Amino acid sequence: MKRKYALLGGTLKHTLSPPIHARLFELRDRDYEYELVECSPEELADKAEYLNSLSGYNITIPHKIGIIDYLDELDDTAKKYNSVNCVDNKNGILTGYNTDVDGFLRSLSANGGKLDGKVLLLGAGGVGRMMAIETCCAGGDLTIAILPDFMPQAEIVRQDILKLCPYAKVDIVTFDAIDGDFDVLINATPVGMYPNCDACVVGDEVISRVKFVFDAIYNPRETKLMQKAKAMGITAVGGMAMLVWQAVSAHEIWDGDSYTDDEVQKIIDEMELRVSQDFK
Repeated sequence: MKRKYALLGGTLKHTLSPPIHARLFELRDRDYEYELVECSPEELADKAEYLNSLSGYNITIPHKIGIIDYLDELDDTAKKYNSVNCVDNKNGILTGYNTDVDGFLRSLSANGGKLDGKVLLLGAGGVGRMMAIETCCAGGDLTIAILPDFMPQAEIVRQDILKLCPYAKVDIVTFDAIDGDFDVLINATPVGMYPNCDACVVGDEVISRVKFVFDAIYNPRETKLMQKAKAMGITAVGGMAMLVWQAVSAHEIWDGDSYTDDEVQKIIDEMELRVSQDFK
């Protein structure tokens, strides 16, 4: 029987969700439909009834918090971050999940990255907050680098971390005060994103003192930060891996399907090529 799924978001013009999910469904011979549902926060109530009639759906900005009011249950990941990007409908029970966390952790793990050492996080808003909390929960020694205007926001993130991990070590510095060596550098800022592809969030001196780079940006395929890191012999992973792995987690939830690292990497490569072609 054909099952129906969707992506809910504000503006979905350039989303890669349909081709990513198409590949995952096809790999396991699933008969499916996957549509896009665009609406404003004010229109969400009108769309929720239809969405909740589907077998499942994904959620992106700006509805990851607003959708919670229309669900029956939250998985622990969704409770932890008060954010839902995947909904499963089983026997009329609507459960919200946060698979962004899975996408982040699994894309790191698949490429040899670990959060239990010294971690430099650039930016602390949105997805950066999740990355900060996961780093400290993994026992990492976290330094958050931000612009001076974002110091209050970073301090709120630090307090959120300490509520979950009372003994966490979290330092907050401005970009010009970054000092020391790091096992992992994570870019959670939009610096370097298309069309500003020549921008790099930190200088060569900082990059040279890290062992592993994760950039949450997936367009372009390789940011200037990633290019510089690779030129120095440093492993660098882009945001496409996180995007695909969070979709994999959705399929595990919806259908109990599993995928090999090789299958997932092929989809990552396909989507990165697609981005390169679409945004020349």
